[in-house]
Amino acid sequence: MQKSFLLYFLITITGLVFIGRLFQLQIIKSKNYDPIHNAAVKTVYDYPERGYVYDRNGELLVANQLSYDVMVQPNQVKPLDTIEFCNLLKIDKKDFLKRFKKAERYASYLPSVFLKQLAKEDFAFLQEKLHKYSGFYIQKRIIRDYPLPAAANVLGYIGEVNEQKARTNNYYQQGELEGKDGIERQYEDVLRGRKGKKYLHRNRFNKVTGSYKNGSKDTLPVNGKDLMLTLDIELQMYAQKLMKGKRGGIVAIEPSTGEILALVTAPSYDPNMLVGRKRSPNSYKLFRLDSIEKPTYDRGLLAAYPPGSPFKMMNALIGLQENVINKQTTFRCYHGYRYGNRPNEFMGCHCGIYNRPIKLKTAIARSCNSYFSNTYRRIVEKDKNASEGLDNWNRHVTSFGLGNYLGYDLPAGVPGLIPDGKYYDSRYKYTWNAATNISNAIGQGEVLTTPIQLANFTAAIANRGYFYTPHIVKKINDKFIDDPNYVTPKQTTIDKENFLPVIEAMHEVFKSGTGKYSQVKGIEICGKTGTAENFVIKNGTKVQLDDHSILVAFAPKNNPKIALAVFVENGGYGSTIAAPISSLLIEKYINGKISEKNKYREKSMFNMSLEHIYAKQLENPEEFASGTK
Repeated sequence: MQKSFLLYFLITITGLVFIGRLFQLQIIKSKNYDPIHNAAVKTVYDYPERGYVYDRNGELLVANQLSYDVMVQPNQVKPLDTIEFCNLLKIDKKDFLKRFKKAERYASYLPSVFLKQLAKEDFAFLQEKLHKYSGFYIQKRIIRDYPLPAAANVLGYIGEVNEQKARTNNYYQQGELEGKDGIERQYEDVLRGRKGKKYLHRNRFNKVTGSYKNGSKDTLPVNGKDLMLTLDIELQMYAQKLMKGKRGGIVAIEPSTGEILALVTAPSYDPNMLVGRKRSPNSYKLFRLDSIEKPTYDRGLLAAYPPGSPFKMMNALIGLQENVINKQTTFRCYHGYRYGNRPNEFMGCHCGIYNRPIKLKTAIARSCNSYFSNTYRRIVEKDKNASEGLDNWNRHVTSFGLGNYLGYDLPAGVPGLIPDGKYYDSRYKYTWNAATNISNAIGQGEVLTTPIQLANFTAAIANRGYFYTPHIVKKINDKFIDDPNYVTPKQTTIDKENFLPVIEAMHEVFKSGTGKYSQVKGIEICGKTGTAENFVIKNGTKVQLDDHSILVAFAPKNNPKIALAVFVENGGYGSTIAAPISSLLIEKYINGKISEKNKYREKSMFNMSLEHIYAKQLENPEEFASGTK
């Protein structure tokens, strides 16, 4: 009797377990069940159109085109005539085995790309033949098309997801495409859309017999969203043309919004080089072989240069804020500034004003090193403690976004360097003072900034004390960007009234100072030229290379429409290359064209090449540094 009861009890318990498990599988989990793991079900993906990209004026920058990939699902492949199949795909047996093993290693039950991006003429032929080879099929896919050969550094490109991501991310399968750089990467989730899935039932002969569960599990694709960029592609292409034969970066910003109007790196490349089957050889050429010009290296965002003389405006603003100078304060210049008793403790100056009192306006217009060395010294040593004084100086500088990532919506960037008291405390065991780092007064020394940081600094001056975080996307579909990070102004630590004398002085730069030969009739340009010294270390010795040419500017003086920073590596004086390029860009943006009077200036910049300087540096590769750090 007890044995009979025990038997009935075990049968009942087993039955309840089976019923519970069936209920769990068919009722509870069926809603979330993905039939992709079922060998009797074939999954076909329906890829959406990736979002289109336009410039601020509606010019199409990125479109789509169809591509065809040969897919494989290894666990569905049956013995086949390998030689015949290889001839069909125009590959050899070794290549076949390599591709097949890669697909098996990824997942035998999941489809992955076997041969990507067929030529259109091959697609039609294969479509008729491929049905004979179980486990192989053709998948339509969307790849990019670039109507204009411009802004590759901004747009980025798409490429295959790596194997690790395909394993760990539920959305991507091996061989699928994702954004790899620029906005393609930054806005991947917005641009990619959502792919659809169709589940097809197969019989034991691997033949499709119809939809799985009458299509109840199928999903439709959702196209990606379109982006309107803040970029003015006409200005971008014009800036690229001006930078031909040169290396460096240009960043232009609309001060009233923080919208990036142009983001140029030179040299660059045609974005169509990274599309289709030609992508692989071009990628190797661009990313690995060309380690000298580095066309994929965005100098506008990644190159940290000494800012040179434009940084004098920062020290002027801090000096005014800290009340250590005013616009009437004068200093004298004796062909430079002596900050010690040793022969090398002397900073030369080319302002051309000897032993006469120099006021702030003239000091900026003529770029006097002595004036700003005295100003910097007063700032740092104001309260007798140099470390605390430099901390205070650092607080003002970083309020303009220097020395840190600005928070713009692009995936590349470096913070640059704005030293503080701790920086020098750790470097010097003895007591130091402003004379120890006096080069900071003129934007040399340890100070490093990127072109986008200097353009943003200039926009803050144009706005008299505040800036908007620079950004590259204006609209997603038809909705304007409303992220607080981009629409909320960031205040600097400098009072509004202290910007006025500096702006007047920047205007004087183009009226009578170092930028006077780059004036544009009818446009009041405010700016500052710069020439940054460029050093490298060779065999333990500091070697000086050709200086960098720099200019920051905004215009018009009242109600500014554009603020920019121009860096030309090894270009010499700021007045010779950076200044004319800047004035041409400002004229082009504000007037829409270049006047006949300035056509000669335009032609001169188009034709000016510094390749001979770069070639000279290559004769001594260890000296080649391009000014980047």
